[in-house]
Amino acid sequence: MKSSALSGPVGKSLLIPVLTMIAGGAAGALLVTTLITDPDNGPVQEVNTAQMQETTATDDTVVAAAPPTETEEAVTTEILEKEADVAVAAYVAPAAQNLNELTKTVSVSKGDTLMKVLTRAGADRTESYEAITALNEIFDPRSLKIGQDVTLYFGIDEARESDDTAPSLIRVSLNEDVDRQLAAVRTPGEGFTAQETILELDRKMVRAGGIIQSSLFLSAAQAGIPTKTIVDLIRIFSYDVDFQREIQPGDSFEVYFERFADESGNILKEGSILWASMTLSGKEFSVYRYKTDDDGFTDYYDEKGRSVKKTLMRTPIDGARLTSGFGKRKHPTLGYTKMHRGVDFGARSGTPIMAAGNGTVEFAARNGGYGNYVRIRHNNEFKTAYAHMRKFAKGIRKGARVKQGQIIGYVGSTGRSTGPHLHYEVHKGGRQINPLSVKLPAGRKLDGKMLAAFKSHSDQIRQEIASVELETQLASAKTD
Repeated sequence: MKSSALSGPVGKSLLIPVLTMIAGGAAGALLVTTLITDPDNGPVQEVNTAQMQETTATDDTVVAAAPPTETEEAVTTEILEKEADVAVAAYVAPAAQNLNELTKTVSVSKGDTLMKVLTRAGADRTESYEAITALNEIFDPRSLKIGQDVTLYFGIDEARESDDTAPSLIRVSLNEDVDRQLAAVRTPGEGFTAQETILELDRKMVRAGGIIQSSLFLSAAQAGIPTKTIVDLIRIFSYDVDFQREIQPGDSFEVYFERFADESGNILKEGSILWASMTLSGKEFSVYRYKTDDDGFTDYYDEKGRSVKKTLMRTPIDGARLTSGFGKRKHPTLGYTKMHRGVDFGARSGTPIMAAGNGTVEFAARNGGYGNYVRIRHNNEFKTAYAHMRKFAKGIRKGARVKQGQIIGYVGSTGRSTGPHLHYEVHKGGRQINPLSVKLPAGRKLDGKMLAAFKSHSDQIRQEIASVELETQLASAKTD
């Protein structure tokens, strides 16, 4: 079509109503550009019959407003063909989005913080900070575990792929547990928000046990009891049972504990031990898990409502060996005989040190030959002290309250020390005593209404146990 055809009366009468109809949209804009800039004798694209039939009633009315001549009809047909072609391009096949999603999964390494993990994966530091701040509402970043996976989702704009600008972080997710998934998600205009997804798992109670042949751990493992449950079982009885000297072949054990499975029956995790029993040399010891209403604490109690926990732990460190006892000895650095008013546990540098009991930190600082030193007041009679620490745990300072088993520091060799170890002291009435021979006071003893409530609870647990068959060989946990 020649451009001169649009300058005459007929061309104008046809062009104006058509352009008015489609103005304001992408199709109209494209059509105006095409008609005004179309070169002389420009090519005309063909449109199939189906496309022509999609022309609206309004289009038909506009075209039929005046009886067309043969020349006008040709011009009208050409305009309609162009409008139909534009409409199909604009509405039937819209342009693809430029935004693509890139996913990266990073495993937590030793010494990593969540910030290190995110920035190592390529996330912008400011965006990482915003995502971590959102996650703080539902997750403590300090609880990251070595080997834990963190997944990052980035938005990549194809139009800027050649730019040096880092891709935009749009989501960070991780699994805190098999049934708890956490995420920080970017919401347009609102920054990052925290999301928590809890999977519903089926709870199944299991009663298992066996005869001890060599050690409790080995016998329980051979019975198919999960390692986590065995460790919990040993910890529960560790206050009253000497596992080195009191266990004899032929002794027995039972444990009643939770297992959680998905809808397909796959075991995903083990829960708490609700009841456990050991029979040593014919004498049975049973304990029950119970939460006291007045303080909200959960503990294990014997048949008479006495807590199995003692006020203090004898060894506030796992996997350590006794290297020096309480009493007179030749000092390893001073070279002369001196009273050793504590016990030493040799362990690898960085091994966690636990608070021996509930209490308040009385001292947490450098203390001469003791090096990094912590002293905890447990009650009016007992205190414990920990020396030569490599460093203090976060939050451990004078006045801080700690719970039994809480990590307060890490093994080191600060002060007068020949190598990494923990020097541990127990103070009674202001005097240092032997931590290994002191008779430790018992924990809480229930009485009154609290004891009556516990008795009712333990009766109910025994009824449950009686209705569950004892398994001496648990099936292995199912996996996908």
